[in-house]
Amino acid sequence: MLSRRSLLVAASVAPLVPIAAENDSELKPLTEAAKPIGGDERRARIAKAQRLMQEQNIGALLVESGASLDYFTGIRWWRSERTTAAILPAVGEVIVVTPAFEEPSVRETLQVEGEVRPWDEHESPFERIVQGLRDRKVKGGRLAVESTTRFFIVDGIRKLSNAYEIVSADAVVRACRMIKSPAELALMQIANDVTLAALAHVHGRISAGMRQSEIAAMMVEATTALGGESDFALTLLNEASAYPHGSAAPQRVREGSVILMDCGCSVHGYQSDISRSWVFGEPTPKQRKVWLTVRRGQEIALAAAEIGTPVGKIDEAVRGFYESEGWGPGYHLPGLPHRTGHGIGMEGHEPAYLVRGDATKLAPGMCFSDEPGLYIPGEFGIRLEDCWHMTESGPRLFTPFAKSIEQPI
Repeated sequence: MLSRRSLLVAASVAPLVPIAAENDSELKPLTEAAKPIGGDERRARIAKAQRLMQEQNIGALLVESGASLDYFTGIRWWRSERTTAAILPAVGEVIVVTPAFEEPSVRETLQVEGEVRPWDEHESPFERIVQGLRDRKVKGGRLAVESTTRFFIVDGIRKLSNAYEIVSADAVVRACRMIKSPAELALMQIANDVTLAALAHVHGRISAGMRQSEIAAMMVEATTALGGESDFALTLLNEASAYPHGSAAPQRVREGSVILMDCGCSVHGYQSDISRSWVFGEPTPKQRKVWLTVRRGQEIALAAAEIGTPVGKIDEAVRGFYESEGWGPGYHLPGLPHRTGHGIGMEGHEPAYLVRGDATKLAPGMCFSDEPGLYIPGEFGIRLEDCWHMTESGPRLFTPFAKSIEQPI
């Protein structure tokens, strides 16, 4: 699923030139010890979801292709007009509904016990879903639908049966996915290690006159050489760094350029997200001041992270500091126009969010980005971003904060 950031990255990297290939031989994979999530963990996830459904009087959970389908079943499948979905009943085994000609491919990644019910091109997948619910003795009542499920699937079920009260599955899915297991945290640590090492590789190889597309291409190549699957390598130069997710305008490195890179990769389905900003050449006093303010903002965010604290309070703490320094107020520019951070795991952005009003209480195993950037339209922006996870003793970073504007990696 495309975002503005991914579209801009794709545009900037379009003329890929393997300019770093001759330097990548020194990069060795960091992912050899990475262990993918296995069937036992996925079965435990389903068992937890079933306990939650029983507690909430929900008969079944419907999940279509996407991160949640992968999370519970191991099936890694894309979305199209042809429905692939799983029924997770409160009691009983999973049923997977998929196009008949895709069944062998879907079975390749299915890691839990369950039944696959194929449908041919002239048949209705929604009939398979409704019949599957009935066969699992869910003949009516509350049917929880994962929140990103597309309307036409829900509508197709409603047209076949009015016996179900369709409700949001957030109380079930989020309760499972927001709390990462040790195995998940280990994969996220490796993904972050890869991205930070790739950034370090790129940082020392940027020269005057380079385009953002060339820098992004270097980052993609380095990430691949280190064993990661590159998800994005957003590269912003000069005035474009004041646009949080970029500009399509051509950009080149020059003396005094602010370079902002926002990059991430996946390792066995788990993601990293790191941003670094620095100056090509000697920073001005203003650039240095803004950089140090953002670095302090990151520290304030972590200092506000305590077990049981509503995550929105973290954003309020950072924004309060920025306003005391003359930025904003609120989301106004010059200042911080976006949230302080977002949840991360199998998806680059997932609940909960470090934004005013999010009352989700911090708990061990939750993972977030920490990225309170500052942006001055027409001049430059600075974003520093590191991801962290909550522990019983407090927040723990996956990557160390940047040391200085001269040593950003």
